[in-house]
Amino acid sequence: MKQLFITGYGKIEDNLQFYEVDMPKVGSNEALIKINAAGVNPIDYKIINGLLKQINKLSFPTPIGFDVSGTVVEKGEGVTNLEIGDEIYSRVPTDQPGTFAEYLSVDCSVVAKKPTNLTFEEASGIPLVGLTTIQGFALAEIKKGDQVLIHAGSGGIGTFAIQYAKSKGAFVYTTTSTKNVSWVKELGADVVIDYKKENYLDLVKDIDIVLDTLGKNYTKEAFRVIKKGGKVITLIGDLDNETAKDLGLNSFIRFLLSLKRMKIDSLKKKKSAFYRFVIIEPNASQLNEITSLIERKMLKPIIDKIFNFDDAIDALQYLKQGRAKGKVIIKMR
Repeated sequence: MKQLFITGYGKIEDNLQFYEVDMPKVGSNEALIKINAAGVNPIDYKIINGLLKQINKLSFPTPIGFDVSGTVVEKGEGVTNLEIGDEIYSRVPTDQPGTFAEYLSVDCSVVAKKPTNLTFEEASGIPLVGLTTIQGFALAEIKKGDQVLIHAGSGGIGTFAIQYAKSKGAFVYTTTSTKNVSWVKELGADVVIDYKKENYLDLVKDIDIVLDTLGKNYTKEAFRVIKKGGKVITLIGDLDNETAKDLGLNSFIRFLLSLKRMKIDSLKKKKSAFYRFVIIEPNASQLNEITSLIERKMLKPIIDKIFNFDDAIDALQYLKQGRAKGKVIIKMR
């Protein structure tokens, strides 16, 4: 079968290659998935660029891709939640990537049946952004009436997070560019801030939660807009000590991270704030929650562009440009 591999750290165009490999073997608790589509995510090109080496150093060549939708074609003897022919979707474990392929063997515990009202392409763009959103807002204990800022409302995370926060009864602020204001409003955001014309810092004050999807200065600025005791959930900012411990990083690495994080820790203390970096975990039960919301038409996928499998490298380069409105998808068949 055909599969895309990372061959080294560096530029996307120089460090990806297709290989012909053997079909995956199926373990007792695994299902063999005939892949129809795979979602592309920023973590994919960040891994190639070597930005996550401190957390997980790779041996090359190594598979790429975490989001998948497809059909179960074989299953192990211990699999009870899936049947041959089931149409599924999943976010595979971080240490078992490989969804940019024709087939994939994956543990049944991270696989859920895809929403019946979605195509394979639509479903493949949901797992990572959906689970990141749910787990991030779970850390923040989001509740009805909370005021939430979600940066980059037109991106893959933003388009899902706006809808999910609204399903929880939150009041949502978001930022986007002029050309995207109208359709981001249609996703349900209460206040859409055109960052090319307005400074969000002038408009957002004393809110409960910031979902930081941009990092850098935006992470620090989050503490300016939250209320005393507010919560900052980051997907890209500095790693907090609790998460570093959970990842099993040694004390020296944690010390270096604490030096890098000094400004954040100071801002956190001044606001008596909660700050946490989200490390996504595969979770089939949370995917089932997402399926329910989608089938009840409380959430909908937003797809920017679909690439054929042969053009998967182009898909990664396109996503890295940062202009996608919604998800970028690779179609296998």
